[in-house]
Amino acid sequence: MKRLIGIAAVVVLVSPLGLAAQEPSADAQIAQAVMPLPESLRAGATVVTYDAQGNKKVLREGTNAIVCQPDGPAEGFAVSCYHESLAPTRDLQAKLRAEGKDAKAVSAAVEEARKAGTLKAPAYGTMLYSMSGKDEASARRLWVMLVPNATAESTGLPTERGQGTPWLMRAGTPGAHIMMPQPSSQPPSTNR
Repeated sequence: MKRLIGIAAVVVLVSPLGLAAQEPSADAQIAQAVMPLPESLRAGATVVTYDAQGNKKVLREGTNAIVCQPDGPAEGFAVSCYHESLAPTRDLQAKLRAEGKDAKAVSAAVEEARKAGTLKAPAYGTMLYSMSGKDEASARRLWVMLVPNATAESTGLPTERGQGTPWLMRAGTPGAHIMMPQPSSQPPSTNR
């Protein structure tokens, strides 16, 4: 009886630790990472993660120009995908965050690297895809097109958020981009 109680105590003590330390499988992370993308881009996307030191790990090598990252250890839920030309920027950001730099310091370092020519600025029309929220079930999908220095006049877009419609943020700056909210995932309509 004592032996049974001892074994039960070990199971109770060890099980939560083992479960907490478990990372989702690579397949689960890949499926999660590509969620923000249009269906036609999902199968070909490269999927990467970064470790605590900011080193990149490739979970799946892709066949198109898109790179995705699954949800990380930060609070809330956030997955993102981006054109491969932005990978060096993401690599630098991961290294700087691993060094303990805050968001403001990371942004400043990226801008400085672009000014110095060690990082290329994104091309006009480069796409980003994301899903974020309190948790996966409440996450909202957003697509973003980078349009450096674009204005409302050059694009014909409003500069204020609409009700589910695209709008231009940071108009007239190198960080100008078009926000394109996507509808929530809904089951296909059975009415034809």
